[in-house]
Amino acid sequence: MKPVCLSLFTILLFCSSIASKSLDPTPSPWPLQFHSVLFMNNSGTLQKVDLWYDWPNGRNFNIIQNQLGTLKYDLEWTNGTSYVYTLDSNKECRVLHFSVGILRPNWLDGATYLGQEHVDGFLCNVWTKVDFILYYEDVVTKTPVHWVFFNGYTAHVMTFEVGAVLEDPNWQAPVYCFGEDKPLLESMVATTASSLGKLIRDVSNVSISL
Repeated sequence: MKPVCLSLFTILLFCSSIASKSLDPTPSPWPLQFHSVLFMNNSGTLQKVDLWYDWPNGRNFNIIQNQLGTLKYDLEWTNGTSYVYTLDSNKECRVLHFSVGILRPNWLDGATYLGQEHVDGFLCNVWTKVDFILYYEDVVTKTPVHWVFFNGYTAHVMTFEVGAVLEDPNWQAPVYCFGEDKPLLESMVATTASSLGKLIRDVSNVSISL
């Protein structure tokens, strides 16, 4: 009878493991539209980012204030075109093209649950996605709290306004982004920018097939 008992115990343990796995929480999809203020730390380089996410209109906007430095605008469209520019007298603008558009609301589908952890004073559920990001979400409110990227770049979510929408005129890149003196090749360059959207774009690419 011992082999039978052992076999039955093994089956019960296996079933219990499957049941436990199926009960793991899943990260909440992003709202279709929201505004969030983030404090970013990239190896001691600090930034304040105003993130405007607008999935129905296919656009994402990161307004990046470097500590005691330049205010930069990173305007991204779902067709893969991004405009990174300043509004100062230098009239700087880079036009970039990425094969993947803005982050999907369900970009965390398929993330691996790691358990719970206290971070920034909040009890959070924690997930990882393709070893690229650690994503912390408040256990009670389901609000994102903190992100840690593979290279140590961190984001602390200060505000999260669901349904907030930036008015249409603010989504227009300046005219000097479209000047004839802009090299055609520049519009095809895919480079890593300092904004949140650029860092997690690769994760979105994995989600497309889900």
